[in-house]
Parts: sequence; structure tokens; C-alpha cells
Amino acid sequence: MPNVEFMGKTFTVDEDGFIDSYENWCEEWVQWVKKEEGIDELNEEHNKVIDVLRDYYEKNGIAPMVRVLSKVTGFKLKHIYELFPSGPGKGACKMAGLPKPTGCV
Repeated sequence: MPNVEFMGKTFTVDEDGFIDSYENWCEEWVQWVKKEEGIDELNEEHNKVIDVLRDYYEKNGIAPMVRVLSKVTGFKLKHIYELFPSGPGKGACKMAGLPKPTGCV
């Protein structure tokens, strides 16, 4: 697996750039993914999506389906794509430190 170095931290990532372990998630990881996603600044809405994803994953061991994410956050899918240009599965889950989703996220 390749490594990514950012802000003094080294992260092991898979071939799609997802962090190797949920437990290795940290603020530096969030900042790296933010840069990779082309997001200038994270706001409360970004953080809400990340928090919902992490909370759901901790309780269920998987990422929520898109409709669940939309319902819990109160954001329409279009808005989630505005927040995370590569989408909820790639961008948001990656930023939240979740493994790459296998289903419809």
C-alpha cells in the first residue's frame, strides 16, 4: 500500500487513496483530503456530514446509504455533492476516515 505524507504525518492508503484504518483518522488526514478534493475551507455543513458518517460507521460498521445520509443531515444529495465534489462515497467517506464504500453510498 502506498503512503501519503502530510503535515508531519504519514498515512498508509489503498489504491483509491482511502486511509488504511479508521483508527488512524486525525485532523491532518482531514486537511489532506480537503486539499485533494479542492475544498478551500471546511464549514459546519462539511463537519456535520463527516460527523454523521463517523457516528453511523461506529454504530453499524458500514457507511450509510445516500438516502440515510441525506435524511440524517437534512441536506439534499445535490448539496452534499456541492460540499464534496467527488461525492459522498469518495470524498466525504474518505475525509471521514471510512473504508471505501462497496455499495451505494
